[in-house]
Amino acid sequence: MLVKDIMSENVHHIHVPGNRSNALELMRDKNVSGLPVVKNGTKKLIGILTRSDLVKNPDEEQIALIMTRDVITASPDQDIKDAAEIMLSYGIRRIPVVENGELVGLVTASDIINKALWKLDIKEPTENYMIKSIPTSWERTPLNIAFETMRFFNLRVLLALNKDGKLSGILTETDFIEESEIISERTVHNTSVGTEGDKWSWDSKNVLYVIKHHLQFSNKEVKDVAATELVIVTTKTSVKECANKMRQNNIEQIPVIDVEGELVGLVRATDLIKAITD
Repeated sequence: MLVKDIMSENVHHIHVPGNRSNALELMRDKNVSGLPVVKNGTKKLIGILTRSDLVKNPDEEQIALIMTRDVITASPDQDIKDAAEIMLSYGIRRIPVVENGELVGLVTASDIINKALWKLDIKEPTENYMIKSIPTSWERTPLNIAFETMRFFNLRVLLALNKDGKLSGILTETDFIEESEIISERTVHNTSVGTEGDKWSWDSKNVLYVIKHHLQFSNKEVKDVAATELVIVTTKTSVKECANKMRQNNIEQIPVIDVEGELVGLVRATDLIKAITD
């Protein structure tokens, strides 16, 4: 199966010049977490912008200063196994598809799951592809603290636990961003320099105004935002069944429990696609 068989051809994209407000509005409107960036008036691909880029660069307004310029791309005629290997090698979950330098599509880890992997009779257990180090937080934790916990793990998902230590919900980076806004904070730094020995001289003063932008979260707690209708698999669930659950529920990550019902890991679309390359 080739990339052109599973890629999305109607790709939501943004152009430069442009600003972060327009990009975030488009992401929210189209419910996407990443946008290819093209040169204004053309389909020439010059970068890619993700929600993570927006979070990491709150001080920048112009897309050209936030986007990733060295874009990893695929061609329509590549095998989907090649696309999966590229995603795994670079730790990415979406690849713009380019032909003659122009954007013609987008292929994601979810596309590979939804249009290919779930059809394959791969009986290997999910535990072979799950990650074990995952961020968790008490469901009463304020969002700003929970966000820092998630970011410490360098992941885009966080699992919520109730007072008994049991899994009660799941949040993604998108959920956090929807509950936040960029605010500006100004600080003033000044130094005075007097003229020694001259009582009539004026003191000179240097004033520096520093404006810093950062994310500010709502006053909600994790439980107020987390999705509580959870889709769960066990360590012994087959890759095929796990992929099918992702497809049916339109999700990219599923918590994994052991035979005793204890949380032991998380499997993401970007983890599961490894099965198609083995």
